[in-house]
Amino acid sequence: MRILFIIDGLPGGGAEKVVLTLAEGLLRQNHQVALFSLRDVCEYALPQGLDYQVIKDENRKPWRKLTEISRRAAQLDKALRATERFDLVLSNLHKTDRIVAKSRVLDFQKVWFCLHGMFSTSYLGHRTGFDRWMKKRKIKAVYQQRNVVAVSRAVGEDIREQFDLKPAKLEVIYNPFDIEAIQKAAAEPCELPASPYLIHVGRFHETKRHDRLIEAYALSGVTAPLVLLGQGKADRTEKLKALAVSLGVGDRVLFRGFQSNPYPFVRHASLLISSSDSEGFGNVLVEALLLGTPVVSTRCPGGPAEILTEEWARGLSDLNAPALAEKIKDIYQNPPHIDANKLTHFSLEAISAQYAALALK
Repeated sequence: MRILFIIDGLPGGGAEKVVLTLAEGLLRQNHQVALFSLRDVCEYALPQGLDYQVIKDENRKPWRKLTEISRRAAQLDKALRATERFDLVLSNLHKTDRIVAKSRVLDFQKVWFCLHGMFSTSYLGHRTGFDRWMKKRKIKAVYQQRNVVAVSRAVGEDIREQFDLKPAKLEVIYNPFDIEAIQKAAAEPCELPASPYLIHVGRFHETKRHDRLIEAYALSGVTAPLVLLGQGKADRTEKLKALAVSLGVGDRVLFRGFQSNPYPFVRHASLLISSSDSEGFGNVLVEALLLGTPVVSTRCPGGPAEILTEEWARGLSDLNAPALAEKIKDIYQNPPHIDANKLTHFSLEAISAQYAALALK
């Protein structure tokens, strides 16, 4: 089949990584795969054999924002007319979706809009009154009676219930993991902290709630250091460092910054902790389990509760620091058994096949 991904650039984000992993998986299954990037930014290595094309917006007029969506949709249509038709089109990220929805060339029976996060949290959480009503109306206009892929059941329920939206079709397909590649990367040498240690992987963003993480760590009584892999704005980083000092754990919270290969750190950790207010899916939870590392996560809106099932559900915490602290202590002292065979449904091969099957739905 001929499969097209469309995305608004490839900076170093989670959804962008998922798209390229999926492209790799579909190429391995002998599909022809193209990717149209709507910005000239790419911080990832591209899979061999991927037909990559940048559709760059050169408009610099003062009023360009007013006409951006329709203008870029026309640019996309021009590129589509210049190529053969695709059997399946996968649109990723909301800004891209707004542009794709305005296309006059695409056959929308073959287009699926891939939702990677909790829209009510991302787009409505800080809005009230008329502003909130307008945002809900705009989002509904993009996805109403369209084909939608959600990366977790929670994301699918959120878009339907919070936006009173009825997709033409809705499929839940979890994110893919190249298990062999992850395990190979985890075996690479790196400068590891002294064991034992706990770990958190994620950018310093409000939704990730590093404040809750550090407070819970301090309350837990666990003396093994907490290693933070990630980065953010300088002022936010300094506030987090100051918080750790004020709670008496400044010497045990280690800020290691962004790591291009975090997997060795995760593999050798005694425990991985996620403290988020919401997660569309929760890639790092699956990655940790694949590497045999126990997991604690807030039972936040999104995918964590769909990943941490059965015995692993012991690691799910309420959305507050004391509850998270209790789970950190419990799982650190009594880690659950991790059977990698329970994770095969997240494999790149299985998930790529589910995406390819969308062309037949």
